[in-house]
Amino acid sequence: MSEFTPSDYWKGVILFGLNNATYKMGLGKVLLKHAKAGANRISWEDLSKDFLSEYVNRLTDDPMPQQTNPARRAVMERIAADLMGNRISESQAIERVATDAFNDVVPRFQTIGTDKSIVKNLFYEPDLGKQLVLTDTFLSLGDEGFAELDQEVDARWNLLEGAFSINQSQQNYQLANDVREVYLADGYERKSLTDNIPFLQGYQGNTCFYCGQRMEGQIHVDHVLPRQVINHDEVWNLVLSHSDCNLLKGDYLVGQHFIEKLIQRNENIIGSNHPWKHRISSQLGNTSKRRRDTLAAHYDNMRSVLGRYYWGGSELYNPETDEFYRRFITVINNS
Repeated sequence: MSEFTPSDYWKGVILFGLNNATYKMGLGKVLLKHAKAGANRISWEDLSKDFLSEYVNRLTDDPMPQQTNPARRAVMERIAADLMGNRISESQAIERVATDAFNDVVPRFQTIGTDKSIVKNLFYEPDLGKQLVLTDTFLSLGDEGFAELDQEVDARWNLLEGAFSINQSQQNYQLANDVREVYLADGYERKSLTDNIPFLQGYQGNTCFYCGQRMEGQIHVDHVLPRQVINHDEVWNLVLSHSDCNLLKGDYLVGQHFIEKLIQRNENIIGSNHPWKHRISSQLGNTSKRRRDTLAAHYDNMRSVLGRYYWGGSELYNPETDEFYRRFITVINNS
């Protein structure tokens, strides 16, 4: 492969990387910025500051999705959103970038496809958490070479955003972001959910919410409406499932029939004397109709974000044989 130039290898990294997000493009822009300035090393703080700047500039005026999964926002999207929404300071944002943003992209940038041996440390040598040392080979490309490579990065970044937007909502991406911001404003950090298992079992029965079969083995507590969007762990949105059903469902939008089942499960709780019924009423409404309407509004919001990113459940699922609907508490609340 000696006939290939460093520029060829750079284009290979940019064009043929396995990109589920735009981080390679952001890092490429920062590397070129410092190389053009003649710097032979980038401190971790400068790397974090410039990486953040690339994303803030990218997401300020006409934001586009930065990763392929519409149920999630990339770490940099979340950090930039918090900064631009004045929820964190610039120094806090830079610190979060330094600790959370580079775990994958710095070790994997110098990869073509899945092969790390082709490029190795051709452009930089990483000292994780401390600095990147730019190589003489990279620095020797010169202004003309840097300009060409910068154009390659910009073109690839635009291409990725366009591809990711196809996987996003059929509606405007800005609308989806606005919906996310509503939930983000009232959201909170993830907490342990295992303490909810005994409580949820009492109202769901020993059956998996998604397949309707009896629970065996490890029990998962899952968010029916994806936590990555709704940004809380409130019990009205939590259910129990098999681990494999939970993995299949992932961050997809569930079918309407699961929303109907969730409404019924919540009414089971409301029909009891458990203290959680007051919390559910305060969050969803103090009548069954208001609770249904509120949950339906949340579901519509999820659709505006997730669009066609949809999971209807197992083909074998049949509500008529689902033991949940045969439980005494469910029958009483339906009567």
